[in-house]
Formats: sequence, C-alpha cells, structure tokens
Amino acid sequence: MNPSKPLTDADIVALYLARDEAAIEATQRMYGPYCLSVAMNILNSEPDAEECVNDTYLKTWNSIPPQRPTVLRLFLGRITRNLALDRYRRRKTRGLEFEATLEELAEILPAQEEDDSDLPMLLAGFLESLPAKERDLFILRYWHGHSVARLSKAFKMKPNNLSARLYRTREKLRAYLTERGYSL
Repeated sequence: MNPSKPLTDADIVALYLARDEAAIEATQRMYGPYCLSVAMNILNSEPDAEECVNDTYLKTWNSIPPQRPTVLRLFLGRITRNLALDRYRRRKTRGLEFEATLEELAEILPAQEEDDSDLPMLLAGFLESLPAKERDLFILRYWHGHSVARLSKAFKMKPNNLSARLYRTREKLRAYLTERGYSL
C-alpha cells in the first residue's frame, strides 16, 4: 500500500483480511468520527459512545473475515448502531426521546427473525422509493435518532408538521411491507 495515498474501503478491508492491526488504526482515522456520531445520537453520553465505538472496532476485527463489506461506512454504522442500541436498552441513558423513536417504528416493523434476511433489502427499496427530503427525515429520525425538535430546526419545519410527515412516511412503510407479505 502506498503510504502517501489515502486508503480506500477495499484497502482497509484487505488489511482486515490479512489480519493486519493497521486496519483498526485506518478504520479509526477514516470512520471514527462517523461511528462516534452514530453512537452519540443514540446514547447521549460521550464515555458510553466512545466505549461503543471501541467495541465496534473489536466486532469489525472479529467479523472480517468471513464478511467482506464493500461499503465499509455502512458496515461500521450498522455495527455501531446495533451496539449502541444494545447499550441503550441495558442502561436507559438517553431518556424518553429515543424510546419514543423506537416505539414509533415498533408499531410498523415486524419482529425480525434470525433468518429474515430480506427485510433490510425491503427497507432499502422503500427508502430508495422516497423523495430525497422524506428519505433524509426518515433516516435521521429512525436510524440516527435525531429528535423532532432538532429535525424541525434543521429542515425549517414546524414540529407538528414534521411529526405528521413522519407519520405519513411510517404509514407508507406499513403499506409497502404489507404488500410484500409481511404481517404487522
């Protein structure tokens, strides 16, 4: 690897596959702030978020191989998010705002079975079908855990209008999943 050129996702994955510990350093340098942001949005505690990000590096080390992610940012984001959600559920550090976010989606999403691998693809297809602003709102609310107040300020919308828009998007998701055979 050429030390003067920035590493790509493929370069970093190759380091993991070669069991080279430089992979963790490269991951931290390239994606550390992103992973910390994902964890902070869920946990709202810097020490917990930092610990979660460190756990992300360990889980990534243990996951590659056998997995070979093509988009490392998404792979790391998913791991970080799942670890942060587990930590959130154990410690309840964030309060009611994120709990309300989880409850909003729980009304729509079926409980995911271990072998239910098509649900993530269906969700991706649903998100791709949305207009950009609606997709961004949905992802920021339900993936990153942003509050309605934060989103209404960022998107210059009244909180009631934003909540209604999110509700309509959740109803679209419900219809989308029902049409594809999910009983909710």
